[in-house]
Amino acid sequence: MSIYTKLLQRERENAPVKVGVIGAGQMGFGMIAQISKIPGMIVTGICDVNVEAAQKAADFYSSQSARKDSMIVTNDYRKVIQSNQVEVVVDATGVPEVGANVSLEALRSKKHIVLLNVEVDITIGSIMYQMFDNAGLIYTGSAGDEPAATLELYEFAKTMGLEVLVAGKGKNNPFNPLSNPDVAQAEAKAKNMSSHMLAAFQDGTKTMAEMNLLSNAIGLIPDKVGMHGVSATVQDVADKLTLKENGGVLDSFGVVEYVNGLAPGVFVIVKSELEPVDEELRYLKVGKGPHYVFYRPYHLASLETPITIAKAVLEHDSSIHPLGAPISETVAVAKRDIKAGETLDGIGGYSVRGVLETHHDMNANGHIPIGLISGRVVAKKDITTGQFLTLDDVELDTNTTVWKLRALQDQLFPSNQNKRPLVTL
Repeated sequence: MSIYTKLLQRERENAPVKVGVIGAGQMGFGMIAQISKIPGMIVTGICDVNVEAAQKAADFYSSQSARKDSMIVTNDYRKVIQSNQVEVVVDATGVPEVGANVSLEALRSKKHIVLLNVEVDITIGSIMYQMFDNAGLIYTGSAGDEPAATLELYEFAKTMGLEVLVAGKGKNNPFNPLSNPDVAQAEAKAKNMSSHMLAAFQDGTKTMAEMNLLSNAIGLIPDKVGMHGVSATVQDVADKLTLKENGGVLDSFGVVEYVNGLAPGVFVIVKSELEPVDEELRYLKVGKGPHYVFYRPYHLASLETPITIAKAVLEHDSSIHPLGAPISETVAVAKRDIKAGETLDGIGGYSVRGVLETHHDMNANGHIPIGLISGRVVAKKDITTGQFLTLDDVELDTNTTVWKLRALQDQLFPSNQNKRPLVTL
């Protein structure tokens, strides 16, 4: 039985999936609006730090939905999560510390969690998935976000017995590593989105985080720190993302990558060692071989999140989650000169951007996950633009929930290559 059929059955039984949403910004609002037209699913709670934004989303939902169910509208996420009228929680905030608190409260309240918050997932996803799974609950990233959309192609290829050489996404925005909310303001206003969110796209942090999440879910790693980011089309991407000895840029296969030119799509590059299969792929005009590109030319972001919501509740399954211990990390790099004693802001701000590297390299180099640049983080010495941050450079805020959960994660998933713990309990 398909998810859609199961939702229709829930509608007939007057037993809709009850959804609580934390975050009513661009993504949250779009998803809430979408649910108003989905059978067998209703929104029963909306929270936003700006309660007017939550009310605006609630009013629009009510104006479009045929059902007139009661709804909690608040700026206190706990009221939504703890409500007995909510069975699954969607975190649409994009803020690691908020996501940590939301996830922990959902766990405590025995609610499934769907994340439109890649930033928290790459920071504490291993421990949170473990705890939710042990509690018999679903912890999942969202369909429609690039990691889950790419995972669909990856599993499609692997189910057919094909080898996946590269998996990745197209980048939506020109890469500007020094972008900040001021730089992004005009474009953000025109697009009706947060300037901090757009800055995180422009400075590359979002792309790094998305491929980090994909890496942790399928086991492929970046070929080099920050990936290559070649410019390519569907027709020539397999020629560029091949080994150096064959004229490409890669040192090895089995990697995650981003490409300028394929946005807003996702892709995998595959091969088969079987000549009859290779011949059939060429016959079916998938490409000229020996490497072939499976490409999805779109991802629908939060509009696909209801698929994950339904999957969690109706099938007790996820769209994407970590395999176990972290495989890759998005670490903090200074995007301005910072003086000793200055306070650093986090993702999408003025101080740092994220760069992807393996978990092993992060530990060997003593780098810091960008999700831990949260709360009051103070520079202990002067830091120069482009410098990878270490614990020698900054004092992390050990009072944040995300720091405490990361400390627990580091204890439960220790690395033999780590000469000293990143955080200690």
